[in-house]
Amino acid sequence: MSGRIKAAVLASGRGSNLQALIDAARDPDYPAEIALVICNVAAAGALTRAAEAGIATTVIDHRDFADRASFDTAMDAELVKNDIEIVCLAGFMRILSTAFVEAWTGRLLNIHPSLLPAFKGLNTHERALEAGAKLAGCTAHLVTPELDDGPILVQAAVPILPNDTPGDLAARVLEQEHVCYPLALRLIAENRVRIENGRVLVDAPSTETTALINPAPF
Repeated sequence: MSGRIKAAVLASGRGSNLQALIDAARDPDYPAEIALVICNVAAAGALTRAAEAGIATTVIDHRDFADRASFDTAMDAELVKNDIEIVCLAGFMRILSTAFVEAWTGRLLNIHPSLLPAFKGLNTHERALEAGAKLAGCTAHLVTPELDDGPILVQAAVPILPNDTPGDLAARVLEQEHVCYPLALRLIAENRVRIENGRVLVDAPSTETTALINPAPF
């Protein structure tokens, strides 16, 4: 693991995106190691996943702090103590303070289950179905103080099928989250990302693909 960027993951739940990052980092050629997992919920499944992978874990319960700022200060101190260079949010169900976000500007990533800027916030799959959208997807992005905002790193789109339930759609999108998030972390760890006028420009070979159209042309 020597020479690799040290990343931490903040999680509140079962940790499926954490697992995707752990699996990617098992490749010795992957440019980042998952060095720390911080959870604000002691029963979070992410802690079990981290322990099974031999990753250091810390529980910092937000309920033990008087306000958001003091909670974020405690997390920041833990990250700094462990020499963390990049932070990934993976189902972390807390809104971060502006001070914390600004301290980690350009090094704080999130994965959101919609094609941002559409459907920010919660209940993304229900809202996409209610809107009659034909495509859904996920977005890995750099975090800014605005909720579910920030320069977009990677996106994947999936078709919405006629009989989809929110659960069906969530499962299809989650598969792509597990592809997009490790890629986004790789791009940052390999210093392939430039920000110009709020847009991400990636130093990587361009990929020529056909458009995803739903329903398909006939």
